Amino acid sequence: MFWPMFAVAVGFVGLAVLAVFAVRVFVEARRLGRQVTESARRISRAAEELERASVSAAGAVDAL
Repeated sequence: MFWPMFAVAVGFVGLAVLAVFAVRVFVEARRLGRQVTESARRISRAAEELERASVSAAGAVDAL
């Protein structure tokens, strides 16, 4: 009777460990998603600034 109870206990502990790792993976995936979103926003803002600067520079060259 000891071995079946031991097997059930080990199985429960294994599932608990897997659940903890699943939660950690989920939290890190959300954090990575937020970082990717913020990076995309920064890249978009930099691209817009570059486009405005290039239009301004083109206008300055045409004025010469």
